[in-house]
Amino acid sequence: MASDISPRAEIDPRAKIGDNCKIFPFAYIEGDVVIGDNCIIFPFTSILNGARIGKDNKIHQGAVIAALPQDFEFRGEKSECVIGDNNIIRENVVINRATHRGSQTVIGSNNFLMEGAHISHDTKVGDHCVFGYGTKIAGDCEIGNGVIFSSSVIENAGTRVGEGSMIQAGTTFSKDVPPYIIVGGTPVKYGGVNTTMLSLKGISDKVQKHIANAYRLIFHGQTSVFDAVMQVREQVPDSVEIRTLVDFIENTKRGIISKL
Repeated sequence: MASDISPRAEIDPRAKIGDNCKIFPFAYIEGDVVIGDNCIIFPFTSILNGARIGKDNKIHQGAVIAALPQDFEFRGEKSECVIGDNNIIRENVVINRATHRGSQTVIGSNNFLMEGAHISHDTKVGDHCVFGYGTKIAGDCEIGNGVIFSSSVIENAGTRVGEGSMIQAGTTFSKDVPPYIIVGGTPVKYGGVNTTMLSLKGISDKVQKHIANAYRLIFHGQTSVFDAVMQVREQVPDSVEIRTLVDFIENTKRGIISKL
């Protein structure tokens, strides 16, 4: 089915637009852009060079996709902003493309970015994440599947958030957040296991207790994080989730959030 494109939208003829899209008046789309089938592009949206957008996405008023990176290293190189399928991108969201040639900012599928969220250059976002009002994600971050950011969260550059974690409103953090937990406060600290998300994923109560025991050793033990991880390996029954959290912590470069 042909797309419904308003004659009052400003679209470079080189842009590739899929079938059955709806593009409203005053949308602005540059030439080096690919948009998949069944997308809705609302008025006053800007989709700039380097955008690679999948199918079934809804991009609302004032959003800017593939904005130039706000990075002092940017020299005008050709890079991309890749967005998967079935995302909802609300008003005034900004997503930057990557800094260097051949690099990508990546947003997965089935994510919900609320009004005023900002995803910076070279950040990689998984699937089924929620970004609350005014949340700001700096450059070179990594965010796993099923992560929830409440309103006005600030994630500083180069940090990671493990899958299934929740960041409470107003939190600012500069170290990695391991998977399956709730964090918040000033300074940011561990607030328990995210049992709601684990239950939604179908993780059994038994495994949830094992995850809680693992984090009790990591955040409430009297040893270093390194030694606590060794204790987790020795004392907590193995599962995919336990291996995931151990691997995440062992591969941290910036350290994990505070034990306080």
